[in-house]
Amino acid sequence: MACQCADFYDAELARHHPHLLAAARVGTFDRVLDIGCGAGQTTREAARAAAKANVLGIDISADMLEIARQRSAKARLANVAFELGDAQHHDFPAAGFDLCISRFGVMFFADPAAAFANIARAMRPGARLAWMVWQSQDRNPWSGAIRQALAPGAAVVTDAGKAFSLGDPAIATELLSTAGFGFAEVREPVFYGSDVNAALDALVGLYMVKDALAGADEPPEKPLQRLRNLLEKHMTAEGVMFDSRAWIISAEQQ
Repeated sequence: MACQCADFYDAELARHHPHLLAAARVGTFDRVLDIGCGAGQTTREAARAAAKANVLGIDISADMLEIARQRSAKARLANVAFELGDAQHHDFPAAGFDLCISRFGVMFFADPAAAFANIARAMRPGARLAWMVWQSQDRNPWSGAIRQALAPGAAVVTDAGKAFSLGDPAIATELLSTAGFGFAEVREPVFYGSDVNAALDALVGLYMVKDALAGADEPPEKPLQRLRNLLEKHMTAEGVMFDSRAWIISAEQQ
């Protein structure tokens, strides 16, 4: 299941990935910290670029980290490591990193101010950050559309809203005490499958959909049909695509 989710997320964000790499500008000697690294795609890319330095990926999912370690070993990357932990209070080495990256991994902290302060302590003076975060939920209708297909009329749950917690640049600016602050818009579609059947199979394998189906007050065939209808509306020549908007937050540690 974890491997299926890892493959889904990497495919979903395939068009976003190059934008983050371009913004990160990982150097040969950059010590890199990857927050919310998941199965480690961004961590491995950073390790390849930072050939003369070490790269650390951190995540709260042991299953995803096991996949990350396996894939890094297969790629024969000796300069990458993964740690299980919450960046909000993880014991990072002080001033131990030159660059902090994250692909949609910094929006879920229970206490964002504490988390960002802890990450800041891990960065040397003059270190850079490049984080990709979702813009506001109203600019990412794909999230609400899927939930509404599964449960029409249901209110947005708190955990769903967390994914968009940094969508307002003013909020991110207030939370981060950094210099050279900037936002760059990324408008790329999220990819859910090569066709409707593949997209439906992928979504049904996710916990969000499984939980919604398990808690439904109707036979599962009905929400699944609504979900299929939604996916059909978003079928393109390149597969099932939903418009999305993200920010790349870039800054320099003071």
